[in-house]
Amino acid sequence: MKINRNRIDAVIFDMDGTLMDSMWMWREIDIEYLRRFGYDLPDTLQKEIEGRSFTETAEYFKDRFLLPCSVEEIKADWNAMTLEYYRTRTHLKPGAGVFLDALDAAGIPWGIATSNSRELAVAALEAQGVAARLGCLITGCEVGAGKPAPDIFLAAAKLLGADRRRCLVFEDVEAGVLAAHRAGMPVIAVQDDFCLETPEHMASLADAYILDFTEVELSAWEEEENRDSHPVIRD
Repeated sequence: MKINRNRIDAVIFDMDGTLMDSMWMWREIDIEYLRRFGYDLPDTLQKEIEGRSFTETAEYFKDRFLLPCSVEEIKADWNAMTLEYYRTRTHLKPGAGVFLDALDAAGIPWGIATSNSRELAVAALEAQGVAARLGCLITGCEVGAGKPAPDIFLAAAKLLGADRRRCLVFEDVEAGVLAAHRAGMPVIAVQDDFCLETPEHMASLADAYILDFTEVELSAWEEEENRDSHPVIRD
C-alpha cells in the first residue's frame, strides 16, 4: 500500500495495538487487578472500555466493580503495575520502526494520540527509542473526552501545526477509527489480535486496512483527473 507523501502534512498514531504490540499486556493487568478484589475478568469488559481515556476507564472500574479505591489510586496502581511491562516486554509492531524512519526522512511530523496515561506512554516510547522524535504526544485525559469523540485527534493536529484534513491516522479499534473520521481525517486500520471486531468490519470502517507496517510505503504522485482513487492511499 502506498501513501502519498504529497497529500499529508502529518501522521497520528494510536499507541497500544497500533504502533505497539501491547494490548495483550492490558488483559493480563486487568485480570490481575480485578482478582485483588475478588472479580473475574468479564468477557465484555474490553468492548465496554474501548476508546475511554485512562481517567474515564478508572472511573468505570470504580463504579462497575464498587472498588474502595479512589480514581487517582486506581490510576496509580495501573501505572505501577504496567511500567515494567512497557520497559521490558512490549515492542513496536512489525515495520513500524522503518515507517517512522521514512516519515522522518521525508520531513513529515508524527505524533501519538493515546487513551493511555502520559507517564506510561512516555515510558513505552522511550523504551523503543522513539520518544525524542515525537512531534506531539496527547492523551485522552488531557482533552477531556475519549474516543470516539474527535477531540484527541483535533488536538494532535493543532500541536503538529497541520491541517486536520491532511493528517493521516493509524488506529486498531472501532472507536479510534470513528474518532478519526469525525475529526475529518483519513484513517488506516491496523490489525491487532486483541481487536474485538473482525478484519472485514474494520476494513469497511477505515479508508484502508493493513496487517502491519511492512505493508506501507511513502510514495508520491499527482492526482490524475477523473481517476477513481483515494487521494492519500493506493493499493
